[in-house]
Parts: sequence; structure tokens; C-alpha cells
Amino acid sequence: MNATVERLERPATRKLARLRINEIFHSLQGEADAVGFPTVFVRLTGCPLRCGYCDTEYAFHAGEWMSLELILERVAAYAAAHVCVTGGEPLAQPDCLPLLARLCDAGYRVSLETSGALDIAGVDPRVARVVDVKTPGSGESARNRVENFALLCDRDQLKFVMRSRGDYEWSKEFLRTHALLERCQVLFSPSFGELSPTDLAEWILADRLSVRFQLQLHKILWGDVPGK
Repeated sequence: MNATVERLERPATRKLARLRINEIFHSLQGEADAVGFPTVFVRLTGCPLRCGYCDTEYAFHAGEWMSLELILERVAAYAAAHVCVTGGEPLAQPDCLPLLARLCDAGYRVSLETSGALDIAGVDPRVARVVDVKTPGSGESARNRVENFALLCDRDQLKFVMRSRGDYEWSKEFLRTHALLERCQVLFSPSFGELSPTDLAEWILADRLSVRFQLQLHKILWGDVPGK
């Protein structure tokens, strides 16, 4: 048998989809449109950004490689209707996309929390995308991928986290420049422990700004505790 025939008859090999997972845990959703619902969080390891207000630095490196089947098995054990895929930056791992599709196929209400620095075009359309817009106080505002905005629909959300009045004023102008209030729901949130929630609420009301104010429910309940 010649080499050509042998290559044709050899079974094709396919790389097993797997992801490096920092943690999988069950909690109440603390942010965005599903706030308050019992949710399984799948936190992926790694992030190319280094935001000044980051509260998940522990997810930058540590993690266990898992197959999609094992992840789905772990998620199913909690018997929750909502699943949130988060990070780190989950889209930094290519196999995040098939994971999102598999979770949707399994009947979960799936959300994705992403930094807004990577392309969201490949995300399954059944997924609610919660996309950060990085303010100057984050130190990463140059990483905002404006091409993502045209892909947003009414199930998606844009999240601005603010550390100062300067971040708030910048965010107002950014909304206007990119006509973001016409795209999807917009969330304004104070950076935990850095900006007074009362101040931010009063600025929104004074400016008659049509955004949704939010606090991080999980931090009100449990403080800044990983896995909550």
C-alpha cells in the first residue's frame, strides 16, 4: 500500500475541545439583567487586560484543564436555570465559543461576561452578552473594541464601571458619540469601595440619563470574597 492511500485511510484526528477553568460555583447573579437569580458561574482562567479595578486577579493564572463534557457535568450538578461564563476574559480561550453553544443546547439561560476588548461576533446568538466599556480609570480604555457595538441587540448589555466623576463624564460622552443607548441596555456601576454609590445615583438623576444604575449584589451580601 503506498503512502498516499495510507494517509487517506487513516482516521482523521480532531483536537478535543477543552478549557482552563479557574472555578465553577453556584451563587446569586450579582450584576446585569439576571441579577438575583441563582446562577452557576463558569470562570475561565486568563485575561489579556489589567484593569485598575479588577476584582478577579486570582483568575489570571490558576486553573484546571477540563473537557466540555466535564464542565457540563459540573454545571448540571447545581440544577440551576442560569449559567454565566466569565473570567478573566473568557473569549481569550477559543474553545469558549463551543462551550457557550453547548450550554445553550442543554437548555440553560446563558450569559457571557466579557471585557469588550475581543471580537464577540462568534458568540452564539442565544447568549446574552454583557460587554464592558473600559473607562479611563480602568487604565484600559484604549482596548475598547468599538466594532463590537454594531453587533449588539436588545438582549445584550453594556457595562461601565466607574472610579471617579471623571469616569462618569467620559462615559456620558462615550454614550453620545457611539449612540449606545439606542443599541441595548446600558449599566452604570461604581467601582466597589472607590466611588460612592449615592454620588453616582445622584449624577444619573441630575442629568436625566437613561441608564440602569447597578450595585454588585454579591459584594453587598458577602463582601469581596472569591467564589461568591
